Amino acid sequence: MKSKVIALVLLLLVLVFTQWPAEKREGCTTAIIHGEAAAEGVPILWKNRDTDFLSNKVIYVNEMPYSYIGLVNAKETSGRWVYTGLNCEGFGIMNSVAYNLPKKSEEMQDLEGQIMADALRTCRTVDDFEAYIRKNLGEALGSWANYGVIDARGNAVIFEVHNHGFKKYDAVDTPGKYLINSNFSLSGEEGKGAGYLRYDRASFLFKQLPAGKISHQDIFQEICRDFGHMLLDQPTLGDLKNLSLNKPVWVLSRDTINRTNTSAAVVICGKKPGEKDSIATFWVLLGEPVTSIAVPVWLEAKETPLPLYEGETAPICKEALRIKKIIRPYPQQDKENYMQVTLLDNKENTGFLPLILKTEKEIFQETAQFLKTKHTGGEYAAFQTKMAQKALEVLKRIE
Repeated sequence: MKSKVIALVLLLLVLVFTQWPAEKREGCTTAIIHGEAAAEGVPILWKNRDTDFLSNKVIYVNEMPYSYIGLVNAKETSGRWVYTGLNCEGFGIMNSVAYNLPKKSEEMQDLEGQIMADALRTCRTVDDFEAYIRKNLGEALGSWANYGVIDARGNAVIFEVHNHGFKKYDAVDTPGKYLINSNFSLSGEEGKGAGYLRYDRASFLFKQLPAGKISHQDIFQEICRDFGHMLLDQPTLGDLKNLSLNKPVWVLSRDTINRTNTSAAVVICGKKPGEKDSIATFWVLLGEPVTSIAVPVWLEAKETPLPLYEGETAPICKEALRIKKIIRPYPQQDKENYMQVTLLDNKENTGFLPLILKTEKEIFQETAQFLKTKHTGGEYAAFQTKMAQKALEVLKRIE
């Protein structure tokens, strides 16, 4: 009898971990854009990070040979686990879990954060990363993911990597000069994996952007906050002004780009190929995108702003989590994926999203002006702190 009970428990555990809803697994919607498709002529990397670890920070890691900036879980500030990052050579990397790649339960897995930290410390180019993967293939690699990688040479590539192999896709070889990704690999088992609806929605939205002129502003303001659905008839960002607060509207965000477990959005604008003095910008939004504001961070500053790092929960992340409860008041598992979008914006003009978008546009404009001239490390540090503090003060005003 005891053996039957144990067997039943083991069966239930298998069912839990194999049938766990997609929104409770590591998600992410991402893209890499070649400089030929970008407004500023530089490679761009984008990631909406979906995870159960909603408290994130941005850290600066002074390492050899390369220092780097990284998005991390709030309690993992050593720099040994990174979920999106940029190093001083202009090498940027992010990942999304790919649920249809080969995987053996007895082998190492879920080490993508460690792999990316290693790459940021040691890789200067996309070729360096490929060499790193080749060298470490085997049961101890611990990879089951797609990695988006950019470098100062202008490369923008996705590697679909499992423990015993990888497939490489170059954005420059595609018609639009960009690659979108979610939680399946093109080289993986067809029809398996997750994130197909988010992939389709992101693909649709990218096609609406001006060809050859994609920018970080477009991604933050038009895509990373999107809650449109490819199968359901529910409102999008552009529809909110026509809705009344007197008739609350709820959307199901389980399969949308902006999700209840989106912990942050990052857009890395790389260095301009051939320009020695070019700098890369790490744009980061801590929190669910509709509840927060993007700010710039630079390696040249050799630090990250306190609103993105200080305390047990980074101040900007703390405010975003507070605002999140306004539009998602029900934490129960069967309700947590529903968001009251008429609180974001409405025809009565009482929503808080217009203020968020307005402030973010001001930060974009001030940053563009700031980057027109060269600066010292101290000036970069002071400016990024000023922008982060501006975002924090606006978020604190939202009730």
